[in-house]
Amino acid sequence: MGEAVLYHGEPNGASLTVLAALAETGLDISCRPIELLAGARHHLPGLAEPIALDLGIEGEGPVLVIGGEAMTESVFLAQYLDELAGGCGLQPDDAYAHWDMLMWCRQITERLSPAAALLGNLASAQAAIAAIPADRFAALTGAIVSDDLRGRWQALHSGVVDPAQVADSEAKVDAAAQRCEDKLADGRDWLMGPFSIADLVTYSWLAGMESIRPAAFACRPLTRAWLARVAARPCVVTALSLATVSEPLRSWAPGPEINRWG
Repeated sequence: MGEAVLYHGEPNGASLTVLAALAETGLDISCRPIELLAGARHHLPGLAEPIALDLGIEGEGPVLVIGGEAMTESVFLAQYLDELAGGCGLQPDDAYAHWDMLMWCRQITERLSPAAALLGNLASAQAAIAAIPADRFAALTGAIVSDDLRGRWQALHSGVVDPAQVADSEAKVDAAAQRCEDKLADGRDWLMGPFSIADLVTYSWLAGMESIRPAAFACRPLTRAWLARVAARPCVVTALSLATVSEPLRSWAPGPEINRWG
């Protein structure tokens, strides 16, 4: 394996998933924080094919560069790190349980993460993005290969808000919290039985919603207790300790594209 560097934002959303997975594995990989709202993800050093950064759908997610090759998508990166470490327990050994975990993760990344990113950006990032001067903003977005991601930056810069999209995102956060509540109803501590990537990716997108969409958690005590258990997990504590801001779960950048198919 060549030199490995993980470029990441504040420990929230996709960056939190990968930072926590890395901490769980104990692998020696250099972590380099970048300023996502300054467009730093699109100017990473030593990459001959910048388009590789935008092949994923995660938006401003973390990038793992190994030997000059860029790798993206937090669930895939968490799997890669777990397997690179020889299997540290973040993925079930049983074939069906492994499939079940990946199906759960797909639900989270396709439904919850775009919704959480939209609500999080409207709550914390829109003002900062809107304040970027036009010429600097044009240069920033001009470096973004993905048309979809560039469009999300532009919508936040212009202040265009679709009330129907906001309402749909709130409903999806509510549904994710209820899905966790239902899964935990049998008394288990973790979503898929043993602690896994499913816990990391769900926590990473849902935890920041407690302050933005408190109604989603008001009548879901099992989900709140699970969030507290994940927050106390050593790998999550380690990941959150890498924050450069006082409240990393309130730190958002343009995220995944809203699922057009509901």
